[in-house]
Amino acid sequence: MADFNKIHDLIIVGAGPAGITAAIYAARKRMDFLVLTTNIGGQVTYSSEVDNYTGFQYITGEELVAKFYEHLKRYNFDLKMEEVKSIKPHDDMFNVKTDYANYFGRTVIVATGRRPRELNVPGEREFKNRGVTYCATCDAPLFEGMDVAVVGGGNAGLEAVLQLTKIASKIYLFEIMPQLKADPILTEKALASGKVEVWTSTKVLEITGEKTVNGIRVQRAGETTLLPVQGIFVEIGSVPNSEIVDSVEKNQWGEIIVNCACETSYPGLFAAGDVTSVPEKQIIIAAGEGCKAALSAFRHLSRKRI
Repeated sequence: MADFNKIHDLIIVGAGPAGITAAIYAARKRMDFLVLTTNIGGQVTYSSEVDNYTGFQYITGEELVAKFYEHLKRYNFDLKMEEVKSIKPHDDMFNVKTDYANYFGRTVIVATGRRPRELNVPGEREFKNRGVTYCATCDAPLFEGMDVAVVGGGNAGLEAVLQLTKIASKIYLFEIMPQLKADPILTEKALASGKVEVWTSTKVLEITGEKTVNGIRVQRAGETTLLPVQGIFVEIGSVPNSEIVDSVEKNQWGEIIVNCACETSYPGLFAAGDVTSVPEKQIIIAAGEGCKAALSAFRHLSRKRI
């Protein structure tokens, strides 16, 4: 049952770098706001090394999130660990629905980030969490001394490879394009281990196994090969978590389109971070966008009150 007796100035959905920063700025503006999220930190938590966030020459993702949250906890605010199912305009406000309740806010910031993209090949879903994983930081230690495959030649894929060089026996790196897309410094570090075999122009066809993964079938230059591996790390990018809101314009990738003030096509509804159309998905950019979104929400409310 909806409770119209409590209407927040702002509801922030998500607590990654964008959501946490938005919350800090909302608190400093003395806004009455609520944070709804299923986790603290988002994808940053799974980053083994962060060496491009200003002020930190080296820090793990988990440590950086801890610092974000420590900063946030200085302020009084309402946080609920609930998954948001939908965000819909309701009269002159917004109805944010979770599995447990309906919450109402005069403004909303969507900062839900992204989730890993799947291969969509036979065997992937059958062996998810039984050899198929999307997080090297979480699961790499489970594959000590084994032969593994990493799918994806971008920065995420090479970061996974770097973690695995300290753990796995052999690493196959598959990239569908003719060359790797990762930063050269990451590629150089990975190849220096002597454990990595790179297959470019290679398409994954199937994941095989019995109780757990035992192989990966790939195609290169028209030839099909079945390689014995015990683990497969899928690192082929991500998709935005934007399905919960359908009242705003999105681009062809499903990202919420925003302007330089983090305004969406619907007044009072803002978005920040990796869920948006802003180019370059970086921690520092997401944090800055969260700041802008909170200030824009505050300005929006101020104008309405005037």
